Amino acid sequence: MAAEEERDGVGLTNLDQPLFTGADATKRDLIDYLDAGRDRILPELRDRPLSVVRVRPGQQPFMQKNVPKYTPDWVKTVTVWAESSHRDVAYALCDDRRTLLWFGNQRAVEYHPTLTALSRPDRQTHLIMDLDPPEGSGFDVVIRTARLVEQALQDSGLSGAIKTSGSKGVHIMVPLDGTDSIEEVAAATRALAARAEKLGPDVATTAYIKEDRGGKVFLDSTRAGGATVVAAYSPRIRPGATVSFPVAWADLDDVTPADFTIKSTLELTGDPWADAMPDPQALPADLVDEGHAIPIARVQAMHEGKRRKRAKEAKGGE
Repeated sequence: MAAEEERDGVGLTNLDQPLFTGADATKRDLIDYLDAGRDRILPELRDRPLSVVRVRPGQQPFMQKNVPKYTPDWVKTVTVWAESSHRDVAYALCDDRRTLLWFGNQRAVEYHPTLTALSRPDRQTHLIMDLDPPEGSGFDVVIRTARLVEQALQDSGLSGAIKTSGSKGVHIMVPLDGTDSIEEVAAATRALAARAEKLGPDVATTAYIKEDRGGKVFLDSTRAGGATVVAAYSPRIRPGATVSFPVAWADLDDVTPADFTIKSTLELTGDPWADAMPDPQALPADLVDEGHAIPIARVQAMHEGKRRKRAKEAKGGE
């Protein structure tokens, strides 16, 4: 297909097609947004294996980890062993404008980098708390829960920055100085979630199994190790083509995720996410020790699911 436009050697096609149902935006809007914001988007992606979520006309969105066979040879890649699928995965490295534009032309809307950088794969760069509200709730309960995490951080001698997820929740991120192992970061994240839950058990929960959450905001402490997180400034495949966007703690009460879209933030200057991020920190030993005594949520949920299944089967056999 002939390119309608070329930027940095990348041929761009079908620019006036709708981006996805409900986006209220075109593919051109996506590419314009990525290009205008490249100086703040690329630092979030550079040196990290990248997964993207793409959306093709008439199809459901899909996560792409392995780069397709038609990927240009100038797109840098890195091969990583995936323990879950027992195979090598060739991830792209989105380190420059040209690669970012190519992804935009591939209708890659969402950008999910790893939590570790290739330069230090044994160290997580941030502790991440993901707040996931229950179905049908307003953003007010997310704000209340974020304030609990903010207080728990302060009580632990830590500080972090907050951004909308671009969906319903928020991500709170604490930059780390590299002294703590991935296991220690995971433990500290569990402890931080537990401390926040104790501060507001009426609104927040660490229950991994949805049916056990009781309509509360889930303090997801599982973003560790091989996980990914949607990057700051990444668009999302959500109504209005929202963006995961940094918010000052002082402004949190006055915003909603829908405020930030690829159109409303197009003219943004500077890098508020970098500006809001505190200096890298070491994790307090007592927080890490507390977390080591808390079961890993996914493992605990798996065992509990099996237990409930056995109990149901036993009851059915009576």
